[in-house]
Formats: sequence, structure tokens, C-alpha cells
Amino acid sequence: MENTYRMPLIGDLAPAFEAITTQGVIKFPEDYKGKWTILFSHPADFTPVCTTEFMTFASMIDEFKALNTELIGLSVDSLYAHIAWLRKIQELEWNGLKNINVTFPLIEDIKMEVASKYGMIQPNSSTTQAVRAVFIIDPNSKIRAVLYYPLSTGRNFSEIKRLIIALQKADSDGVATPADWKEGDDVIVPTAGSCGTAKERMESNDEGMYCLDWFMCFKREKK
Repeated sequence: MENTYRMPLIGDLAPAFEAITTQGVIKFPEDYKGKWTILFSHPADFTPVCTTEFMTFASMIDEFKALNTELIGLSVDSLYAHIAWLRKIQELEWNGLKNINVTFPLIEDIKMEVASKYGMIQPNSSTTQAVRAVFIIDPNSKIRAVLYYPLSTGRNFSEIKRLIIALQKADSDGVATPADWKEGDDVIVPTAGSCGTAKERMESNDEGMYCLDWFMCFKREKK
């Protein structure tokens, strides 16, 4: 009987797997405990959109490492196709990027086992290629964000980085981030849980916090 999988959702534990990659065998999540992880799929090697994405991700690897974040790529191509493609990427120049060496692991998933566990194969799009899925997984192996893009659209990697920073900010400070938030902007404090707290906030002279209304209060970030 063929295995069936439910697409993992935000708050779920990330499905475990062991896989062959361009950086050797990895066991997930065991090998990534204590780190944030971006697990992302792409439709196929030697395709132009995917090539621009890998060049961009590889150029940002130090930025992600500074955020305690590791990258793992996946497609249903073979290991040898992966190796040949990554070698070709080193020869290309695009958008100011050149001599790009992809050092994060790229999973061989010919049998679509990992892709199926993560809902990366979506039959109404393609039965032979993974969509552009992004799973952001925290140090406790919990899925914190899920992004899906169609085959035709390259991802916004600045947004993926912003999302990591926002999630880490929420965890460290117990706050939320407003629309278009970026690092250094003011953040939202939890909504008042009682009438008394709401009244205190509205009447407060605390220079570190300001309220637009009782349910919408912001904490000023130091510039």
C-alpha cells in the first residue's frame, strides 16, 4: 500500500528523514538540533529560475549562519545531476553574482520520499517536479513558517531572511511584528488581558511604549 502523508503545518514537528545529499548523508532533525533550518525544494536542476535561486541562497549563506540558520535544498533529481549542476553554477555570472560555490546540502530525492512527507509534490502543478516550498524549522524541530511558490516564480530571499529575524525576535522578546516590519522597527506587545491592564497602558507615561488604542500597543526599539 502506498504511503500517504498530510502536509505538515505550522506548529507541527518537522517530519524526520535520512537522505543522501551533495554534502554526504544527513539525518534530520538530529543533525540540526539547536539550529534554525530552512528546508526548501526546487522543481529541477539545470533550470533557469532554480539556478538564480541557488546563486542567491549560496551568496547569503554567511548571513543565515549569523542567524544560527542552516540551509537544506531538495529536488527529485539524482545526486550526479546535482553535482553537475552545482559545478556549472560556479561558472555562471548573474546579477552581480559569480564564482558561486553551493556548500549547503542538496538532497537527492528520486523516489520523492522526503518531498512527499513535506507536501512538496502537488499533482495539479506537476507529478514529476517539486513546487518551490520553504519550511522554516526552529531549534526544537518545530515548523514555524511555510511558504509555497509556483514553478514559474522565483522566491524573495530577503523576505525569507526577514521572516527568520522576525521569528527569532518574537521568541526572544515575547512580542509580535507589524506589517512590513524590519529589524530595528518598533514591535507589538501582547494585547492587554484585562480591563485594568488596558487602562494602565492607555494612561502610562512609559517612553518605551505607546498605544494607538487599548488593544494595539507598541514597544519602541532602540535605534
